[in-house]
Amino acid sequence: MKVAELGLEEISKYVDTLIIIPNQNLFHIVNEKTTFIDAFKMADNVLHSGVRSVTDLITMPGLINLDFADIRTVMHEMGKAMMGTGEAEGEDRAIKAAEAAISNPLLDNSSMKGAKGVLINITGGLDMTLFEVDEAANRIKEEVEPGANIIFGSAFSSELQGKLRV
Repeated sequence: MKVAELGLEEISKYVDTLIIIPNQNLFHIVNEKTTFIDAFKMADNVLHSGVRSVTDLITMPGLINLDFADIRTVMHEMGKAMMGTGEAEGEDRAIKAAEAAISNPLLDNSSMKGAKGVLINITGGLDMTLFEVDEAANRIKEEVEPGANIIFGSAFSSELQGKLRV
């Protein structure tokens, strides 16, 4: 554990934003039959989803697109960061997806309280409504301090018809 802490201390000198997924938190998403390799694949999938969400804001078509400067504004010299993704379908999918993103079990007891910056990506199929985008964004905003710098974008994906991802 000491080696990991020293490594985090050292790497934090060279990055603007650092996301930490403690290995112990894998126990929140696995059961006794989950293989060692599958548990770490699950953690990798969380990171992949987060990175995909950020790149989707820049590359996917949408009505509220962002560019790299917008993303840099939120992530520049922020230190520790949390990341969560959620996907839902059916009734109340916007709220369910937002709440899943807020309560990611792999994050180290992180909370959005006190966040200085928040980057929100809301992606859905062409059936995604303006009300749903607003509902999801507002649910996330409820978790942060009033003065936080919140930047959000919204994109469309044919893969998400009937679903919404935050």
